[in-house]
Amino acid sequence: MNSSLRFDLPAPDLSAWRAGNTGTEGVWHFDSGLPGRQVLVSALIHGNELCGAWALKGLLESGLRPQAGSLTLMFCNLAAFDRFDPANHDAARFVEQDMNRQWSDERMDAADSLERRRCAALRPFVARADWLLDLHSMHEPCAPLLLTGVQPRNLALAKQMAAPEHIVIDAGHQDGTRMRDYGRFGLPDAQAGDSRSLLVECGFHGDPASRAVAQDQCLRFIEASGIVDGAELARLLPGWRLTDAPRQWALQVTGPVVAKNERFTFTEAFTGLEVIARAGTVIGDNDGEPVTTPYDDCVLVMPSTRQARAGVSVVRFARRRPL
Repeated sequence: MNSSLRFDLPAPDLSAWRAGNTGTEGVWHFDSGLPGRQVLVSALIHGNELCGAWALKGLLESGLRPQAGSLTLMFCNLAAFDRFDPANHDAARFVEQDMNRQWSDERMDAADSLERRRCAALRPFVARADWLLDLHSMHEPCAPLLLTGVQPRNLALAKQMAAPEHIVIDAGHQDGTRMRDYGRFGLPDAQAGDSRSLLVECGFHGDPASRAVAQDQCLRFIEASGIVDGAELARLLPGWRLTDAPRQWALQVTGPVVAKNERFTFTEAFTGLEVIARAGTVIGDNDGEPVTTPYDDCVLVMPSTRQARAGVSVVRFARRRPL
């Protein structure tokens, strides 16, 4: 992967917002006192993914308050964020463990790492949320991706939001549960009630455009939830809405490629959304084993070796169709 990428997005100053108003560091909660959805927007699950922190900071600075239901804003891995260095940004992804693989009660209850203890502290806010938007960015330059999981209710919401262009339907990672799939968010539609959860990958970590995508997705998600109307959002957040996608594509993930160790390599500098025309095309080497595409017109989703080690997904294969 490209090690010479410039990191042009500065780290936001969160000092004014770090304490939160809930008794849990980094967590803000605003309740309208009226019936409505309990909406949660989270950022900094990974400490080097700054775009979401900028978006939450902007929401707080705007004075936005829910007109119905409630809104919770959550800066997650502040300890990792404190380590951020643009010259070595991968080192700030986490402190001890990837925070977005720890969202099972068994792992959180173990409380045997900084990230698991922090997840346990955040768990009550996630458990009571009806709608969850989790803001992320990517190791490599790529168009934004909205990850819905496999539940049709989330795909319908992605279509309602009308952006971004590429919607990833995926079942998660082998090395642990994401926050977006915790509890009832991971249940089938028939058992999940009104719950919705989306994870958006806003672009390369260091690209200022990722901040604009995070802001746009916050606005669209909050408006779709019904807790703040479009006119109020436009008044408080001018310039946040980007243009709708000209069309949306569903990328149905059929499976991951899991690294055997840190020596995994790709044959080319793939960054994501490449369409490999022929089945059987060699795209990588997994400790001596050729990695080949399983079908024609195979889309590569988020290929990267920056975090390659045993058990980590380094790319996912997907089929593409219009949404």
